[in-house]
Amino acid sequence: MHTEPLSVPPVRVALLGAGHLGKIHLKCLLELPERFHVVGVYDPDPSALAKAVEVFGVPGYDQPEPLMDLVDAVDIVAPTLSHYDLALMALRRLKHLFIEKPLAGTPAQALEMLNMAREAGVKAQVGHVERFNPVYTRAAAMGLAPRFIEAHRLASYNPRGTDVSIVLDLMIHDIDLVLAMVRSEVRDVKASGVSVVSSTPDIANARLEFHNGTVANLTASRISLKAMRKMRIFQNNAYLSLDFLDKKLEMIELQDQPGEGSNWIELGLGPDKAPRYMAVERSEPPVGNAIRDELDAFGRCIQQNTKEAVSIEEGYQALRVANMILDKIANAS
Repeated sequence: MHTEPLSVPPVRVALLGAGHLGKIHLKCLLELPERFHVVGVYDPDPSALAKAVEVFGVPGYDQPEPLMDLVDAVDIVAPTLSHYDLALMALRRLKHLFIEKPLAGTPAQALEMLNMAREAGVKAQVGHVERFNPVYTRAAAMGLAPRFIEAHRLASYNPRGTDVSIVLDLMIHDIDLVLAMVRSEVRDVKASGVSVVSSTPDIANARLEFHNGTVANLTASRISLKAMRKMRIFQNNAYLSLDFLDKKLEMIELQDQPGEGSNWIELGLGPDKAPRYMAVERSEPPVGNAIRDELDAFGRCIQQNTKEAVSIEEGYQALRVANMILDKIANAS
């Protein structure tokens, strides 16, 4: 006899951190009632906590432990320096963990968190939100095998992000994307950076060389006049341009015959004397809410007991490479 599957109850979740990004997370969690039941929000700042309680109508807590004891999962959107302590509190209580990037302040802390999460048998997802940007998901669906990557991630100055260096604040987005695409160990790192308005680098450039021959050149700045989040990917017979900010994707691909549904140009004969064509595809993928999508994926992986979309291991690797870049910058100065 056929029976309908039992409905899965929403995950009881606590939000830890009610700052600017925390409030965005809280709004998204409340928009996913099939995934989450928001039990409460914690923040050590009475003003930020009161504002979140007033706007979203959820219970507020001035201490994290009592709130953690009431939930199945925590969403940590506190400052980076608080990630380690809050994560350990949650993991000791065997709570599922969503934690904003960067995973921790140091790779050693991140590795301890990783080991605790796996020993606890809980889901642990890291908030590398660009993995959910529709431009990247569309490009990834086409198949990515990059040989050279160039990325520029530029932002205007905002004091809110200066508690960590530009590498951990902005460049780490592109580090994570590169590691997800390349799937090879880093062989060498070259990097330079300059502190202009804060005590840590505000602009940085890094060149990553991988064992499989791929090279990635990454630039990040938080003192630019104009925002930019672009990546260019060069691979055998194809070039892709991703604009994460304006949500535009362009792909140019060499083909043996004219492409269907694409603009194409005849290039003449290739090395094998056969005709070659260049197909040009431009698209603007439907704009969604990447933060809500990553939280939806987190809730789903708990409910369905599946692998995290961005695992804590991947968060650790991104942080490890980021610190390799920071070490090179420090040694060069």
